[in-house]
Amino acid sequence: QVKLVESGGGSVQSGGSLRLSCAVFGYTGSTYCMGWFRQAPGKEREGVAAIDTTGASNYADSVKGRFTITISQDKSMLYLQMSSLKPEDTAMYYCAANYRPATTPLSSRGYSYWGQGTQVTVSS
Repeated sequence: QVKLVESGGGSVQSGGSLRLSCAVFGYTGSTYCMGWFRQAPGKEREGVAAIDTTGASNYADSVKGRFTITISQDKSMLYLQMSSLKPEDTAMYYCAANYRPATTPLSSRGYSYWGQGTQVTVSS
């Protein structure tokens, strides 16, 4: 059974940086798609960034140039480096995984496994 555990969230001022980590347990597949999603109060969950076996990465327009998704070579850790943070980045951030690369990697429907989330709060 795959288990995902996020960490690294916190409170930061606008313009600051944070690095989120997601520890991946029990993943045995040779192919994958892993991503970061976020959900702010009263809003739908949205895809932030995703990466797959081919090395291709995808980003939401709102975070391009500010966020970077990476994965360790052994697939045990997924990261999201966030820079130039804005108050609108405030949300609960979740990591997600699936054994197959997704057709639409920023859609939550393509993922079978989810973490519990880590809160990111950006103050102005």
